[in-house]
Amino acid sequence: MQLSREALLGAYRRMKVIREFEERLHVEIQTGEIAGFTHLYCGQEAVAVGVCDHLSVEDKIVSTHRGHGHCLAKGCDVNGMMKEIWGSRDGLCKGKGGSMHIADLDQGMLGANGIVGAGAPIAVGAAISLKIDGQGKVAITFSGDGACNQGTTFEAMNMAVVTKAPCIFVFENNHYSEHTGFEYSVGTSKDIASRAEAFGMKVWRGDGTDFFSVYETMRDVLDYVRAGNGPAAVEFDTERFFGHFEGDPQRYRGKGELERIRETRDCLKRFRQSVTGAKLLTDADLDAIDAEVMDTIEAAVEAARAADRPTPQDVLTDVYISY
Repeated sequence: MQLSREALLGAYRRMKVIREFEERLHVEIQTGEIAGFTHLYCGQEAVAVGVCDHLSVEDKIVSTHRGHGHCLAKGCDVNGMMKEIWGSRDGLCKGKGGSMHIADLDQGMLGANGIVGAGAPIAVGAAISLKIDGQGKVAITFSGDGACNQGTTFEAMNMAVVTKAPCIFVFENNHYSEHTGFEYSVGTSKDIASRAEAFGMKVWRGDGTDFFSVYETMRDVLDYVRAGNGPAAVEFDTERFFGHFEGDPQRYRGKGELERIRETRDCLKRFRQSVTGAKLLTDADLDAIDAEVMDTIEAAVEAARAADRPTPQDVLTDVYISY
């Protein structure tokens, strides 16, 4: 599918925002200003953007502990997210969610989740609701190769098939479940998608380091699910550039592994090579976006630093609908 110039620029900008958001957090976390665990998404940007570029606000997604990229791709505000991570009362969740629990219901982002595999049942519930609405909308759950081993994920896949819910299970196989290699920790070491097939779902596979592979694969998956055929699953082979969490020494990595994947499997580099090689965009076009995004991220960090912090009274708000 040939995307327009505007669509290509938009996709690159969204991927670049995620990349620089994460790279900047990697630096800022070292200052001690950001509390709690943070899990960075760097390297997997093509999956989040390639999936979410097909979605409307009414379509729902559920994320993981590594969720910043999904949030940004779905339309969550950069400034609101940065303030949330800084613990500001002006954040998307008023500073109460932090890195692992960002949600924005207005954008159809039902929340990140600190529990591995916990997003899948939520997505199935949302998908059943969307099926009842009958408007052709879908719910998507993002999971990693670690979550594919969780019983919650198995139960959710089974329920989705039984109820013919319009739910899509997107597995981002970044090769590591925390610190354990995919080949060791997943019984069907060939792939994850074959597990979903066992539940009776149709499955797809794509290259998660290639935006165009993700985008075209998801077009087919969404056409199938929106047509009322029930749930589906898709596995994208991708990479993460940082550790499981910030501070992870990554001693489980092979010698030269990080340098190799940053050089050969960087989705932003591959996007640039593809569009400039095909003369769809120029390096100058992309360089201009790079500069704009750096300014956006700098402004977001400065605003987060200056934003108001929660007060003791704020602990009593948003606990119940009413008292």
